[in-house]
Amino acid sequence: MKISFKYISYFFLFVLGLSMTLTSCTDDLNVTPKDDDEFLSETFFEDPASYKQVLAKLYAGLYVGGNDGDGDAADPKKSPDIGGLGGDFSSYLRLLFVTQEFSTDEAIIAWADGALPTLNTQNWAPANEFLEGTFSRAFYHISIANEFLRQTTDEKLTARGVDANLKAEIATFRAEARFLRAFSYYNLMDLFGNVPITTEKDPVGFFYPEQKTRAEVFAFVESELKDMDAGLAASKTNEYGRVDKTAAKFLLAQIYLNAKVYVGTDRNSEAATLCSEIITASGYTFANVPYRYLFSADNNRNGAQSEFIFPIVSDGNAIRATGGGMSFIMHASIGGSMDAAARGMDGGWQGIRTRREFVNLFPDESATGDKRGTFYTSGQSKDINNVATFTDGYAVTKYINKNADGTPAQRNDIPDIDFPMFRLTDAYLMYAEATVRGAATGNIATAVDYVNQIRNRAGAANITAADLTLDFILDERGRELFWECHRRTDLIRFGKFTGGSKIWQWKGGSVNGNATESYRDLMPIPARNIQANPTLKQNTGY
Repeated sequence: MKISFKYISYFFLFVLGLSMTLTSCTDDLNVTPKDDDEFLSETFFEDPASYKQVLAKLYAGLYVGGNDGDGDAADPKKSPDIGGLGGDFSSYLRLLFVTQEFSTDEAIIAWADGALPTLNTQNWAPANEFLEGTFSRAFYHISIANEFLRQTTDEKLTARGVDANLKAEIATFRAEARFLRAFSYYNLMDLFGNVPITTEKDPVGFFYPEQKTRAEVFAFVESELKDMDAGLAASKTNEYGRVDKTAAKFLLAQIYLNAKVYVGTDRNSEAATLCSEIITASGYTFANVPYRYLFSADNNRNGAQSEFIFPIVSDGNAIRATGGGMSFIMHASIGGSMDAAARGMDGGWQGIRTRREFVNLFPDESATGDKRGTFYTSGQSKDINNVATFTDGYAVTKYINKNADGTPAQRNDIPDIDFPMFRLTDAYLMYAEATVRGAATGNIATAVDYVNQIRNRAGAANITAADLTLDFILDERGRELFWECHRRTDLIRFGKFTGGSKIWQWKGGSVNGNATESYRDLMPIPARNIQANPTLKQNTGY
């Protein structure tokens, strides 16, 4: 089965108010391929093609915010997925970037849209609409996965007369849906801590799901990732862009690496073991291509794809989303004197730059001593005296909407660049970190070899075992993985997100930065979501 984004144009999901994302009101989950009155559970799955459509929706939903790209609130057939938020603003990938990058030293945005500036300064509040969008988007994704799992039990498939071949395919689809649900719960646990858990076993209709502790959500995600292994495709046997057993193993390694934060207990040995298995036995291989190939328009076929375990697929022709996903990241990072055409784009939105402290992680500002330090400095100042001025702060040119050989992508308004959500290089760095943190299953010499392989590709100097400290690993993760939606989680794990041990410009709201409150390691439960489900309790400090 090949997932095609064309399927989602026939698959219309409407969320009637934000409460659905909290209450699992699957009465509100309506699919209308032919008639507005048709209800998903009664009619939609009568068509054998519907199973592919829902799976396509789950994958495409990581990039787009509606059934027709960004969604159009004025057209019922093109409505955004999340009521009250435009499809561009509520794109899953865009919201992950906003929360994981703007709150750190890696990125800052000039725009004054609503409460967006508070993400730059760690001064957010429960009324922040971008946090509301993040919370609601994840639960919307969970709701789709839950309904798909309800509708694909053996009993229902048999009753519909589904043949054995399609049943076998659907078994794999179900495992992928469970993975994508676990991915959303991971993000909710990471960002918000204590959140409700709903599954396909919960009743259909209005109810208030019980808020669980972060430890309970951790246990649920861990259990799901272990249990779904039997159903997922073997490593490297699924089509590009769809998850397999290695993706589940990678996400499990991530939660183990962060277990001290999530549940108060180190799980570094398990993390190191899983990373070693991924590195040595998964079939995914380190991409021996120039670093820039990993972030080019043809990164699905230029050799970079060998290390992409879980990419969020982009396609300029098939995915009509100008404000979501990679289109947002590309457009918003172009401004000043930058030549948009040289970046493969039709223009820039004068938004995202990086901060001076992140630039200082590199040996120079010209990508000479480390090819990963790709900054645009012409006409840009290193210091950010005015957040609203794009030319304050260096621009970043990590991603480019051109093929590795310089030829054009399919379009210049919507990029082809696949976003590398999970890649093998991260497993190298996770192994090294878990080993330095004392993993019994790790080996320092092996960890040094892995890090030097990464640095050799970047043209950076080799390190020795004496150099492999936690501070070095945090910096190296920044150099290798910046703008890949890891930084906030990494800084929290190292105890340097809030507080005063690591300061960057505009942290806390001042030009040179200042300490922030430790409770901000967790985002607040959005106020509107608490209004929708009054049983939710707010995180401490908000």
